[in-house]
Amino acid sequence: MIIYVVNNGDTLWEIANRYQIDINAILQANQLPDPNTLLVGQSLIIPIYGVYHTVQTGETLWSIAQQYGITEQTILLSNRLANPNLLYPGERIFIPPIIHVVQPGETLRQIASLYGTTIQALINQNKIQTPGLLYPGTQLIIPRVKPLVEVNAYTYQKEEDAVQTVNSLQSLLTYISPFAYKLTESGDLEPLQDELLIEAAITDNIVPMMVITNFSSTEAGTNLMHVIFSNPDILKKLMTNVLQIMEDKGYRGLNIDLENVLPEDRDAYTSFLQLAVDTLHPKGYFVSTAVAPKVSETQSGLLYEAHDYEAHGRIADFVILMTYEWGWRGASPQAISPVNQMKKVVEYALTVIPADKLFLGFQIYARDWRIPHEAGQIAETFSPQDAITLATQYGARIQFDTVAQSPFFNYTDEQGQKHEVWFEDARSAQAKFNLVKQYRLRGISYWVLGYSFPQNWVLLDDNFVVKKIKD
Repeated sequence: MIIYVVNNGDTLWEIANRYQIDINAILQANQLPDPNTLLVGQSLIIPIYGVYHTVQTGETLWSIAQQYGITEQTILLSNRLANPNLLYPGERIFIPPIIHVVQPGETLRQIASLYGTTIQALINQNKIQTPGLLYPGTQLIIPRVKPLVEVNAYTYQKEEDAVQTVNSLQSLLTYISPFAYKLTESGDLEPLQDELLIEAAITDNIVPMMVITNFSSTEAGTNLMHVIFSNPDILKKLMTNVLQIMEDKGYRGLNIDLENVLPEDRDAYTSFLQLAVDTLHPKGYFVSTAVAPKVSETQSGLLYEAHDYEAHGRIADFVILMTYEWGWRGASPQAISPVNQMKKVVEYALTVIPADKLFLGFQIYARDWRIPHEAGQIAETFSPQDAITLATQYGARIQFDTVAQSPFFNYTDEQGQKHEVWFEDARSAQAKFNLVKQYRLRGISYWVLGYSFPQNWVLLDDNFVVKKIKD
């Protein structure tokens, strides 16, 4: 896949012609609101086979060719390199795909063995309809090796909508996490309508993960957790109720998302994690947690202090970093998930938690702030796809913050009110995927399904093999 940024005067026909690809392929990958209107600065996925490689310090043409299993000459033919012996860090080089021409009598099994791939990977990459029937001379694209990751997604959609979303993403999800069972002071759990979603998940070979939480859109849950943590009988009752729901409904693991916990309840929170593991592991269930985005052990604030990264990483089976909401609804306009900030969280987490236990949190929505921002104003939240529609409506120019690796634009509405919108696009999604690859993290966790972002799912499939967990 190639990510192309629209320039002045570009048309979809010219871009398609430049890359020798059908216009409909670009339309399908990006689901453009108006094919006849492209915005300057807008990013487009060009679904051609091949990738861009960003040169790292010390790399040579030979080492890059070895990495991708192609020849130096192949790279030279696909790039206009001023001096092949002098590559600069940060320079982008196009890596064309490996093409195999089918010979008489060859089978997919033989071709897969030749390149160290699988029959299914060849079928998926080339959209082969009749695997047992190969014609000599057919050109097959050899799939490159992609990292294996686990992918979780939270959802608070209405159950029917959630089922439809999960069915559409079945090959791209490892876990689905209906949000959420809210705790009560008595140790009970508020009911959640999730039976149809769990059934759909199991049918689609997606692991249903139960989520418990202490907060809602109107309650922080701080005092609630203090009450629960202070009473061993309530804790025992809570875990009994959790186990009962998991057994009755078919959940296979638990995600603990407790926020705004008092700093003095930090040790009690850690003890609760251990209780959850001691209760659920013998029954064959896993336990995960979601933690606030800390950049140091001593970070102050109600969101952070009770989250002991080292303890969570040691006790839980995996940990989800909630690396989003810098640009929260009541904040001033800014990137919601700036990569520079996310990187700081990941680098701190890796000092106390193994990479194979860490999920990078990734929000998939946009926010629209009125400007100048005033205290108490709340931004509107909608999908990245709606952001592009809005920018198209007002003819906005898409800008890109290279530090945050996030796109944004400004517009003035019919009432003369100025707005600033921060959203996600192909570039920002790829930057987050690169972070996962760079630090070899276990996976990605999306907050939250229900917001249309087609570019993300195309790129997720292009960057990774999504792990499926068998019973």
